[in-house]
Amino acid sequence: MTTHSPRKLTPSPWHIALPRIAVRVILILAAAYMVKLGVDWIMARIHLLEEEAAARAMVGLILTALIAYAVLVAIPFVPGIELGVGLLVVLGADVAPFVYLATVIGLSTAFLLGQSLSLDWLHRMFADFRLMRACRMLERIKQQSREERLADLTGRLPVWLSKPLIDYRYIAIGLLLNMPGNSVIGGGGGIMLVAGITRLFQTLAMILTIALATMPVPLAVWLFGRGILG
Repeated sequence: MTTHSPRKLTPSPWHIALPRIAVRVILILAAAYMVKLGVDWIMARIHLLEEEAAARAMVGLILTALIAYAVLVAIPFVPGIELGVGLLVVLGADVAPFVYLATVIGLSTAFLLGQSLSLDWLHRMFADFRLMRACRMLERIKQQSREERLADLTGRLPVWLSKPLIDYRYIAIGLLLNMPGNSVIGGGGGIMLVAGITRLFQTLAMILTIALATMPVPLAVWLFGRGILG
C-alpha cells in the first residue's frame, strides 16, 4: 500500500471564509426554494392528470412531468420515491417504463455529478465551515487509490459492519435507494451524490445497480397495473 505523509490541515481564515459561507448559504436557500417550487409544480401536474379524463392524450404534459421528475430525483433530500410512486399511481402501467427510465437517468446523473465534483472545491467549502474531519476524508480520497481507500475503510469499521458496507457496497446502495423515508438521509439524489464523491464505485457497475434497484416497483405496475400500489 502506498504511504503518504500527512499534510497539516487548517481552516480558512474567517475574513475569507465568511463571505464564501454567506454566498453559499444564499445559493442553498435559493436552490431549496427552487426545489420547493419544482415539487409543488410536479404535484400540481399530477393532480391535474388525476382529474382529467383525457390524461393519456396529454403527451406534452406527461413528458414535461417526467423530465421534471428526473431532475428532482437527482437533487438531494427530495423525496424521489414518493414522487415516482405518485406518478405511477396517476399515470398507470402505460408510462411505468418511462417513469423507470426517468428514475435511472436522474439517479445516474447525481452519481456522475458527484464523481465530477472537484475535490479541491469541496475541500475549500468544508474548510470554510470548519469541517476538518471531512477535509481529512477528502485528503485520503485524493491521495489513495480505490483499493487503498477500501482497505482503509475496512480497517476503520467494525468487522461485522465492514463486510456488508464494503464487500457488498453495491447491494447496500440498492437497499438504501429503496428504503422508505430515505429523504431524511439525503434521498436517492443525495445518496448517489455522496457515492460519487467517495470514488469507491465503478461507474458502469453503479449505473447497473441503480437500474436493478429501481426496477421492481415500475415493473410490477407495468405487469399488474397500478392497483398493486393500493
